[in-house]
Amino acid sequence: MAEKQKELTPPLKWAGGKRWLVKHLKSLWEPNQHRRLVEPFCGGLAVALGLRPQRALLNDINPHLINFFKWLQQGLTMDIPLANDEVLYYRHREQFNTLIKNGAQNSREAAQLFYFLNRTGYNGLCRFNKKGLFNVPFGKYKRISYITDFSHYRPLLTNWEFIGDRRENPGFQSGDERRPICNKLTRNSC
Repeated sequence: MAEKQKELTPPLKWAGGKRWLVKHLKSLWEPNQHRRLVEPFCGGLAVALGLRPQRALLNDINPHLINFFKWLQQGLTMDIPLANDEVLYYRHREQFNTLIKNGAQNSREAAQLFYFLNRTGYNGLCRFNKKGLFNVPFGKYKRISYITDFSHYRPLLTNWEFIGDRRENPGFQSGDERRPICNKLTRNSC
């Protein structure tokens, strides 16, 4: 009997998360497991992690989210201070914004800071001002569990491609299903 794979939960809090949808999608995905999963709005990865495809093309318009996922794919480990502390939060937020201003938004440090800001900021929001700077206030949580080693995500994410593309059909290949699964789920109305 095959050993059951450890369930991987989304590493980020994400507004509009689709975790609730996974149980409805599994029966539609199972006969199509030989295909590559294409998700145009991957958000916090709830669907992809729930369906566990061998291959995936995951897109999102948020470049900081995509940067985090690309580092996650490499087995990101955290070496910045992680604490549910308001002073630390605003110091990390300022450093993240400095990286953005200096064109270093795709760095490992930016990915680490993005994770911290997501876990520690108000309601897991991801919001940027007109200057493109992160401006979510500190969240007031009693306790936060931080992951410091993401290497357990690496094996599953090996054949997943993360892109931040605004095109209508980003990166489609021959054999990719072009009709969204949600059409099948809701009789052509997503």
